[in-house]
Amino acid sequence: MNQPNPAVDALQEALAAEHAAVWTYGLVSAFIDQQGPAVAEGANAHRARRDTTERALRDAGAQPRPPAPAYLPPQPVDSAASAIAALIAVETDACAAWRGVLERTDDQPQRKSALDALTQSAVRATRWRKTAGITPATTPLPGTAMG
Repeated sequence: MNQPNPAVDALQEALAAEHAAVWTYGLVSAFIDQQGPAVAEGANAHRARRDTTERALRDAGAQPRPPAPAYLPPQPVDSAASAIAALIAVETDACAAWRGVLERTDDQPQRKSALDALTQSAVRATRWRKTAGITPATTPLPGTAMG
């Protein structure tokens, strides 16, 4: 029987957040015309992070979990405003997942990768909050219950 591995479990959670982000960016692209380049950048970044995370899991001897068939945004996406709210939510979720990796691994390359992922998602979340006119646009301690 396999022993629990907190670092692998945290990577699986981060992978799940990346799968959700990729799916959500695809969903919102139909509702955000003027933000098309930012949507494409976010989608590409999450696809790359998903692929890197899958490789890291395989390297650790784990089978990456597949994406769900669909994900439930915090509210129905039927406008630009609700699309941006979904992006803020998915970036916030990614921050929390990557912070979880930081908290559960001592592997320095993995910690650097998790910190990069956390930072990039926090920056994207801030940009989407600014686009939505939310103030403050930044949150303290991204990836925690406070932010």
